[in-house]
Amino acid sequence: MVKLFLSFLVLFSFTFAEQTQLENSEPIVEIEEISSAIEELDIKIKSLLNEKTYKKNEAYINIIFSPKSDFIVNDRVDCVKVVQTLKDNGLLNLYFDKPKELRLNFHTSDSPLFFVKIMGDALRNMGYYRYVTKESNLNESGFTWSITLKAEYVTDPQVLQRELYNSGSKVVDVTRVSETEWTFDVDMRDSFLAVDALSDGEQVELSRSLYAYWLDVSAIQKLKIESSGRNSWYPHITYFDSSLHLLKVVKRDTKRNALYLTIPQNAKYIKISDIYTLKNIKGSLFLTPIGER
Repeated sequence: MVKLFLSFLVLFSFTFAEQTQLENSEPIVEIEEISSAIEELDIKIKSLLNEKTYKKNEAYINIIFSPKSDFIVNDRVDCVKVVQTLKDNGLLNLYFDKPKELRLNFHTSDSPLFFVKIMGDALRNMGYYRYVTKESNLNESGFTWSITLKAEYVTDPQVLQRELYNSGSKVVDVTRVSETEWTFDVDMRDSFLAVDALSDGEQVELSRSLYAYWLDVSAIQKLKIESSGRNSWYPHITYFDSSLHLLKVVKRDTKRNALYLTIPQNAKYIKISDIYTLKNIKGSLFLTPIGER
């Protein structure tokens, strides 16, 4: 009986030890991930500041970034929050002493056409109109669009983040290449164009604009477009799918007062313009969506 009891005791001890080891091993992975992210946070802070500024303010930096876990989201460094914290605490100056040529690189792993459209809209909403595309590159690591412009300050990541949020996109990394060159990595997995969606029977008036009109037509079957008498409109209609792949183009080289369209089955977006110039649209265009789908 004693031998039997001892056998059970030994067996229980081994089982308990294995279970304890297993339970204790699970958080180790999480701790390692957090530790790695914190190391990345330290590296990111140093990369955003020059060496002299970092060493001079190292103690202060440790205070304003405490606890460091507040700057980690889903095991990644919240770079926008890091830049904002450095800026708010006077450690990172995004302003130049005089206007300089600023280079901005935007990188994504998603659709290039969709990316450039969303980034272009965001830049325009931020007041960036006069920029020049310097380079666009598509390779195994993704797509990069580089622009240059004369500026008095570096694009604020928080402002860019706010604009991209309106289209379901977000900045996931910010890299300071130099004082006048910055790179922004953008996640577009949940992106969409921040445009009005047309619904059956709900008429829409498009006022005069310097830019082509973009609309979501995924919920309608047909569309009637009426042109104001002030216009000399020569229709240029383009349909795109949800990733901005071109589906169909409709052009009319004669002036039109009205146009009736059947929306392609896979169309998500429509762009309404003029084949010559938007200056031909001096008044309004009146849209009447017809039919649900």
